[in-house]
Amino acid sequence: MGVLNVTPDSFSDGGCFFDPESAVVKARQLIAEGADLLDIGGESTRPGAPAVSPQEELDRVLPVIERLRAESDIPLSIDTTKAAVAAAAIAAGANFINDISGLQFDKQMPQVAAESGAGLFLMHTRGRPEVMQQDTAYVDLVAEVLGFLHQAAETARAAGVDRQAIAVDPGIGFGKDVCGSLQLLRRLDQLVACGYPVLIGPSRKSFIGRILQQQDPTQRLAGTLASVSLGVERGAQIFRVHDVRPAREAALVAWAVREGELPVTGT
Repeated sequence: MGVLNVTPDSFSDGGCFFDPESAVVKARQLIAEGADLLDIGGESTRPGAPAVSPQEELDRVLPVIERLRAESDIPLSIDTTKAAVAAAAIAAGANFINDISGLQFDKQMPQVAAESGAGLFLMHTRGRPEVMQQDTAYVDLVAEVLGFLHQAAETARAAGVDRQAIAVDPGIGFGKDVCGSLQLLRRLDQLVACGYPVLIGPSRKSFIGRILQQQDPTQRLAGTLASVSLGVERGAQIFRVHDVRPAREAALVAWAVREGELPVTGT
């Protein structure tokens, strides 16, 4: 899953692809690097990020979705917590909804997902981005994440979302400190056992920066690749990354080692 932030303030590439033309050029690059899916977001969800209005979010993402759908059949995901934004993005050609709130922030989201037939990524977080890092203490982090994601999936299914359309994300770095993020990666197999495909997004995250003492997010590639490889070993299936080609190559090698055979890549 290639990251395409159409925002001025995302943590590692804010402003780089803010105008539609630069976003489309970046999307083409991600596709060329081997992305299977593009995740397009118009509102930063980095810790401390301020909220934007639904209209502002739509103004950012719709031109990009429309342009990409006109020229490519690659699956597109809308990274939003707002049902109105998700509905408009799906109508414009998006195929998936990536809700980092796990259906917490907008109670209409399950209905939008069900009625549209879109795939649904459900992530665990604790609070909105502007406050989520104020409380990162858990009695049992993995148990809480599992319980939250199970409930989110049940809410989606009760609204009519097909089980096969759901994947879950433990939310590395969202309402978690460094130790929490490491614990989720270390115990990822427990999340995989829940039965839904697992998405992880370790790319350029601050826990890697802390480990490597690297302040610049764009210089955290090696840590990202280590996280992706360990994620493959523990059973994750979808990886949300900024650097598609190296992450894809790391995942393919890790999978080949795990399975003891060559992956079928279609190339």
